Amino acid sequence: MRIERRYTTAGQSPYQAIEFRTTTSEIRNPDGSVVFKLDGIEVPAAFSQVAADILAQKYFRKAGVPARLKRVEEETVPSWLWRSVPDEAALAALPEAERMGSEHDARQVFDRLAGTWTYWGWKGGYFGKEEDARAFFDELRAMLALQLVAPNSPQWFNTGLHWAYGIDGPSQGHFYVDYQSGELVRSQTAYEHPQPHACFIQSVADDLVNEGGIMDLWVREARLFKYGSGTGSNFSALRGEGERLAGGGRSSGLMSFLKIGDRAAGAIKSGGTTRRAAKMVVVDVDHPDIEAYVNWKVKEEQKVAALVAGSKTCAKHLSAVMKACVNCEAPGDDCFDPAKNPALKREIRAAKKAFVPENYVKRVIQFAKQGYTDIEFPIFDTDWDSEAYLTVAGQNSNNSVRVTDGFLRAVEANGKWDLIRRTDGKIKKTIDARALWDDIGHAAWASADPGIQFHTTINDWHTCPASGEIRASNPCSEYMFLDDTACNLASINLLPYRTADNGFDVAAYEHTCRLWTIVLEISVLMAQFPSQAIAELSYRYRTLGLGYANIGGLLMSSGISYDSAEGRAICGALSAILTGVAYATSAEMAKEQGPFPGYEPNASEMLRVIRNHRRAAHGEATGYEKLATQPVPLDHASCPNKALIEAATKAWDRALKLGEKHGYRNAQVSVVAPTGTIGLVMDCDTTGIEPDFALVKFKKLAGGGYFKIINQSVTSALRVLGYRESEIAEIEAWAVGHGSLDQAPGVNTATLRARGFTDEALAKVAGSLKSAFDIKFVFNKWTLGEEFCTKALGFTAEQLNDPAFEMLPALGFTKAEIEGANIHVCGAMTVEGAPHLKPEHLPVFDCANPCGRTGKRFLSVESHIRMMAAAQPFISGAISKTINMPNDATVEDCKNAYLLSWRLALKANALYRDGSKLSQPLNSQLVADDEDEAEDAIEAMKASEPAQARAAVAAERIVERIIERAVRNREKLPNRRKGYTQKAIVGGHKVYLRTGEYDDGRIGEIFIDMHKEGAAFRSLMNNFAIAISLGLQYGVPLEEYVDAFTFTRFEPAGMVMGNEAIKNATSILDYVFRELAVSYLGRHDLAHVKPEDIGHTAMGSGVAEGSKPAGPEAAVSRGLVRGKLPERLKVVEGSAPRSTGDGRPAGTVSSASAAVTALNAVFGATALKQDAAYDAKPAAAGATEAKPVTAADRRAEARMKGYEGESCSECGNFTMVRNGTCLKCDTCGSTSGCS
Repeated sequence: MRIERRYTTAGQSPYQAIEFRTTTSEIRNPDGSVVFKLDGIEVPAAFSQVAADILAQKYFRKAGVPARLKRVEEETVPSWLWRSVPDEAALAALPEAERMGSEHDARQVFDRLAGTWTYWGWKGGYFGKEEDARAFFDELRAMLALQLVAPNSPQWFNTGLHWAYGIDGPSQGHFYVDYQSGELVRSQTAYEHPQPHACFIQSVADDLVNEGGIMDLWVREARLFKYGSGTGSNFSALRGEGERLAGGGRSSGLMSFLKIGDRAAGAIKSGGTTRRAAKMVVVDVDHPDIEAYVNWKVKEEQKVAALVAGSKTCAKHLSAVMKACVNCEAPGDDCFDPAKNPALKREIRAAKKAFVPENYVKRVIQFAKQGYTDIEFPIFDTDWDSEAYLTVAGQNSNNSVRVTDGFLRAVEANGKWDLIRRTDGKIKKTIDARALWDDIGHAAWASADPGIQFHTTINDWHTCPASGEIRASNPCSEYMFLDDTACNLASINLLPYRTADNGFDVAAYEHTCRLWTIVLEISVLMAQFPSQAIAELSYRYRTLGLGYANIGGLLMSSGISYDSAEGRAICGALSAILTGVAYATSAEMAKEQGPFPGYEPNASEMLRVIRNHRRAAHGEATGYEKLATQPVPLDHASCPNKALIEAATKAWDRALKLGEKHGYRNAQVSVVAPTGTIGLVMDCDTTGIEPDFALVKFKKLAGGGYFKIINQSVTSALRVLGYRESEIAEIEAWAVGHGSLDQAPGVNTATLRARGFTDEALAKVAGSLKSAFDIKFVFNKWTLGEEFCTKALGFTAEQLNDPAFEMLPALGFTKAEIEGANIHVCGAMTVEGAPHLKPEHLPVFDCANPCGRTGKRFLSVESHIRMMAAAQPFISGAISKTINMPNDATVEDCKNAYLLSWRLALKANALYRDGSKLSQPLNSQLVADDEDEAEDAIEAMKASEPAQARAAVAAERIVERIIERAVRNREKLPNRRKGYTQKAIVGGHKVYLRTGEYDDGRIGEIFIDMHKEGAAFRSLMNNFAIAISLGLQYGVPLEEYVDAFTFTRFEPAGMVMGNEAIKNATSILDYVFRELAVSYLGRHDLAHVKPEDIGHTAMGSGVAEGSKPAGPEAAVSRGLVRGKLPERLKVVEGSAPRSTGDGRPAGTVSSASAAVTALNAVFGATALKQDAAYDAKPAAAGATEAKPVTAADRRAEARMKGYEGESCSECGNFTMVRNGTCLKCDTCGSTSGCS
């Protein structure tokens, strides 16, 4: 093969014209704790901070990279391509700690990838001359550095570790076919033959335990999941429920085994790096168990809803029954007799009305009778990773139904449909086709599954039908081929090929398509595979997955709407060029290397498929061979760039001509993948074939934090559309905001001064506006200080502590004035309503979802489907894409979307209706929930009769968190100090935790003692506690330790006895820091019992045991009472409480004002500040405090920013965006699908 240069010059480094910069890569959790950090890394200057983070965190090899290397001579390989190994002699001269390390320069990664491909390409005979190999090596390195293209993640992980560094290890049970002999070989090492494939399809036979059977599939899946790859299988060979077994019994059915496989996949992934296994389950529409399969996830979602609602109902009523028993004073057992205890009778009747099981009610009464004062009943929630979702099945896979044209025609005709037994092929049941179709539509509407794969269309475009039908796909539905095959992917970033004059560099694009087809072919040659069958068939058919990303960014930058004939024509032309050039290159390689081994029996059918591709490229409406559904041909008339049409037709003419002469080296060459993580590495605005999800992005800073920036495609589009720079600036300001109140309408510095704001207060507001998402989050006591709010602005403490209180309306500003100022300061995050923007240009900026707080426009369901249909005739595989549907879409809309996809000759489709998952509540619901909680809190406060109770509720709501803390010297504890001792048994081992506190309630030390443990472990715990104590005294926040040590796993672990809040722990450290978090930070999310259900920690004897503490509260440890004021705090008039000689308190409860004064005296004005933020005195004027942000707040904010509202399982940030059929995190790059 001859390789030309476009981005490099012979004799010069490919990096010579590319500027590099030094940066630090750091990814943090939302709470500020560091997930990952690497200093001094070198990346191309054009890489964003997110791209640098992904490269450093995910793709840099972190260990085992030798500091000194030497080449290994090979006679048949040029010296510059010799592989490297550690130079042991040179390493011996270095200190041991410096001998091995991590990759730290992007050029190391680019070199090892390109070098390995070139090395194996040379050995395989893919280059005519050495200068071709040199050009190949240089061009690939330049393309990676320029973010023009990227391979799938397994290439970055595995390729080149052996070639570049001599890294290796024992075989993991992989196989490869020797490229010279054609024989199957078991791998002897882990990395000499890398595993670069991301997508797999595996077969499963109707056999329980033998090779190729059901249980064997779980093992084969595990081998893939462990290394981050995805797999799909068609389970239709498994017999249905009730079908006879050879031994005389009856089968438990398909669903029983699917549930086992789902649980196995979830268990493997729970220790991995993604939130769920990347797995596709496919079932044919004529399977006997198809009805149960279609409704599987619907019922599982209903189970989650029942678990969540039922657990809350049971906990509420059972706790009330327990309290009715405990808070009773009566002789004997009268408290436990509903006939004699009217409160108990009332609660029992309420529990019965709520359908709480009667035996549970009776059990609680029996507990109370035995002396228990509290009951634990776990409450579930709808979080994706919650116990409720972990309890139900079907959460670890994408589900699809394989439908044939015969079934769809039966649906149209309202005909019957036969379900076929797997054992004898006879009809088990006949059902209404339309009824089953209704079930499919309802299931997709209710639970976002199943997707549809159009079996007839898929196999009409099958290049190897003589080798068997295509029956399944990978998890994201873009790779569809024979069972037991694999595909490695690469995607081209389309945006850099756009020229300054709004054209497209067709020659450079064709050059990239050609080179990366060769890269993917070489990857097949060098690869190892997880099973013998996959190794043999991947070698035999050599399927490739070249694709593209950023079509949405390219169209918007060009001023073309995603939902337009022009946009679809451009997408179709680029798809046609990609696959046409790839097949032509494949034919070139076949000329030199020979066609793929399975070509001959499939030659006529493959050429038929190529001719159909060519007809579509030429825009022909008729004449297609053996196609049940006609494709959407390339729209020559609508394409604004005629050079693209010309290139597309020429590419397919050449692909057919060369193929007829030489055959093809690859059975398939292209797919359109989701490009999740690699899309971030290339800084793509959009992934795969997707449109953009938001017009305003949050750009990450190297030192942490974000700032708002308008999507660069918007600026480019406005220029193309003819707007002046001054108009563009105003439109951008409308979307992003000015970050200042100067000249804001309604709410500005002048109107605020008129309402009593001082220059100092305005300065505090101005300092918080830049990063504000909404100005209401700036105007509060945390920003302005409570003293200013009460004395200068005249608000009461009750108002300020009310979570529903909004300061700006209270100051007299109208809703319209506030909204106008909001848009001026924080931006609308949409261009809708922007000044100067013409209505006819709005479609150019339409995204998948409405943008910002005021956006109403979004792309229609049909626009997504028609864009896919424009590309599908030119993709040899399929397209991974989810069709976004609004929440108000109907079941009929879902069915119509699937039917339109079929009629437009798509191969597969999946729908996602907003809010169809319980784990992803709607933005409007979230806001309503917050309002409900606020109203409930107000009602609860008003209903509290004593003034002291109202003061306690107000005090409990004062929560404060300091953002910046000064570095300080060690603050020693007083010689006589408060604290508490907690005894518990963790996994059968007694643990004593003792805390020491400062006078103001902050924790300053801990002691950990293990009962009857070995001396080494006991000493280790003791010294660990000393280290933690020193850190606390030097100002390390307790929350940092909590985040670092909760969820650590080691023995002893298990059930926790003796602790009223924590009932299970994964280790001693997990238990200790859960306890400290609950007691000192109010982190009841880490407890297993609701705070209001936690019993009293007082020690006593006889009938007084468990009653409220009676001693002087000023000396009570804050950790002991877990920060709970309302029930535990009593205050006496006067100064410090004194007790009488018998230990009884000397005072009584006073008025509300005295209660508030006493609250301040005991805990300070900031009664519930966290950890180092504690202060016995009111905060000084000028101190800026941070308002606590709930998960609901952050989820709602994420939804308004265009994200999905789910948190990332790796970094915890709410920056998950829908990506094909998966989700990806825009912060750390983790995905819920294939790597």
